[in-house]
Amino acid sequence: MALLDPANMAGLAERSRSKGALEGGEKVYMDKEELARHLFASREDSILVMIDMQTKLVPKMCEPERIIENAKRLLALSRIMGLPVVFTEQENLGPTVPELTEGTTEPAPISKMAFNCFSSIPFSVRLRETERHTLIVAGIEAHICVAQTALWAHPRFNVHVVSDAVSSRSPDNYRVAIERMRTGGLTITSTEMVIYELLQRAGTDEFRAMLPLIK
Repeated sequence: MALLDPANMAGLAERSRSKGALEGGEKVYMDKEELARHLFASREDSILVMIDMQTKLVPKMCEPERIIENAKRLLALSRIMGLPVVFTEQENLGPTVPELTEGTTEPAPISKMAFNCFSSIPFSVRLRETERHTLIVAGIEAHICVAQTALWAHPRFNVHVVSDAVSSRSPDNYRVAIERMRTGGLTITSTEMVIYELLQRAGTDEFRAMLPLIK
């Protein structure tokens, strides 16, 4: 249950009340840790999924410089916090743009023909090996590979789509994709929201390492 809206919160509260009724009528509400698992990304459970940020595709996107810059910030956060990263590449669209692969120690990108990344067995295996259940999703195109992958993942995974790190060739398709994913129960977030959510506090070495990228 990733989306913070009245319907979802009402459902969570109702399950808590039902639990209380089963335990002798005593009011038992969802504890903070359980609620946080539904609403927030955590460093212990998150994996960054970078979809099809390739040389033949990125230049055709709306605001390509913006999505590259935000993808770089997400990758820097992943390195600093030790989050696993999975890159995918659609066949025949070139390699991942060099701005995102320079200095990376992540495994080679997963090549695929299907638009839904979960149709690729190596992708599903890679996720399973991480034993993590929160996907932080960036990449292109928002209305094709990103949407199909993110919607398929929910509700087996908590899915956070980073709205300023995804794009499409047309603004209309981007807007439709974001709205469909939002109404489908996914969390729509931003690069800075993800960064601060995972950092949790100022004053740490990780915060100081990220500070030049978020000033």
